[in-house]
This record gives sequence, structure tokens and C-alpha cells, in this order.
Amino acid sequence: MDLTKLKHIAVMMLLLVGCAMAHAQDNDMILNRPYADTKPVHFGFSVGMNFQNLAITNNGLITDDGEEWYADVSAISPGFSVNVMADYRIAEHFNLRISPGLYFGNKVVHYLNHRGNPEWLEQTHYKQSQNIKSTYLVVPIDLKMSAKRYHNMRPYFTAGAMYTHDLAKDRSEQLRLKNGDVMLTVGMGCDFYMPFFKFCPEVKFCFGLKNIIERNRPDLEDDPYTARFTQSVNKVKNDMVVVTFYFE
Repeated sequence: MDLTKLKHIAVMMLLLVGCAMAHAQDNDMILNRPYADTKPVHFGFSVGMNFQNLAITNNGLITDDGEEWYADVSAISPGFSVNVMADYRIAEHFNLRISPGLYFGNKVVHYLNHRGNPEWLEQTHYKQSQNIKSTYLVVPIDLKMSAKRYHNMRPYFTAGAMYTHDLAKDRSEQLRLKNGDVMLTVGMGCDFYMPFFKFCPEVKFCFGLKNIIERNRPDLEDDPYTARFTQSVNKVKNDMVVVTFYFE
């Protein structure tokens, strides 16, 4: 599943949840938690899924023995997310939200030798793969821009930045990624006012700003064959879709 299809599915999931709850509350004129949005500060937590991807730029390097390797993430699998949240009310329609947490997930990078032959007996000279598991410590800071409340629902948009640090240990494999990154984020969601809490489904798109490929690889000095994979890649950037369910 490519990232474009994944983004469409994430938006559709949010819309379906919103439509179902909006239909259930359309005739409900009783306002749940009428003063919830007037508090200067409130707290909560969230659980959800993250879909991690890597935007890889290859350089078409041809090695001395005639191999030309290209790397790509061809499939995206869901991971698990958990966060705590603090929300500061700036104005009637604007809130500042910080939600540190942990994102667990993985990316499978596939390598293909474009000058290879799929019928070779030694398949490692034609294709390889690498499973990169990540445990991200994340610190997202978002400006939440909310519409006017309608009955027991209130849609909103977010824009912000997120610092990520991968807690996973360094691995001596084809590609090694730097631990730290900064990502720009945009998202959309809806506050649903329940009798005892707010339920807020949200989808967020995150775009990494840094080239996170690690080129300082002393572990590959005696392994020129594995080093060619790092040499064949110009740039690697994080790309992520996060589906979150807040309880406030």
C-alpha cells in the first residue's frame, strides 16, 4: 500500500467516525460539557496508529562490478502510538497543544539491482531487504484552530512541528538512520463532547526536514559490499501518517 492510498484511507476513517457520531447527536439538543472549552488549561491522553514511511532519493551509482542498487519502501505497516497531552487556551478558536509520547513501528526497505537478473541463483546480488524497527520518542507542538461548536461536535485543523528521537539501538545493516529529526505537521480532527469527556479523532500528516541517512559508518570499512547500499542513496527523509484518538 503506497502512502497516497494510506492518506486517503486515514481521511476516510476520520470522516466515517465523524459522520456516525454526528448523525447520532444531530437531534440531541442537550449540550454535554458546555464549559469544557473555557478552561485555560486541560489535560488528556491519546492512543492511535502510526504509518511510517521513508522518502528515499537514489543516485544511480554503478559499482565497480557493475551493480546498480535502488532502495524503496514498497509497503507500509501500522504501528502503535501512545501520548499524554496538555492544552493551553489562547483564544476562543485557538489552542496550543503539546503531546509527548512514544511511536512504535517499522519500515521495510527493499533493494533492487537494476542491472541484475531475477534468475540468478545468488539472489542477494539481485534483491535484498532490511526491516528497520523504530521506537520514537516524540514531542509534537501544535496550534489547534477550531470552528464554532455545533451541538456536541466541533471540527478543527492543526499545524505545528514535532521533534522525534529514535530510541532503537544502532544496527550494522545496509542503511543506518540518524536518531534525531524534526518534522512539520498538519492535521484535521473533530471534538465530540461526551457526558464525561471529549473524544477527539484526528489524522495528522508529518513531513521530515532532515536528511537522516548516517554516512559515518566505521563498521563498514571492512565490508565494501554492504557499504555500496549507503553509497547508492543520496537522501532519506521521514514521512508519517498518524491516526490518533484523544480523550480529554
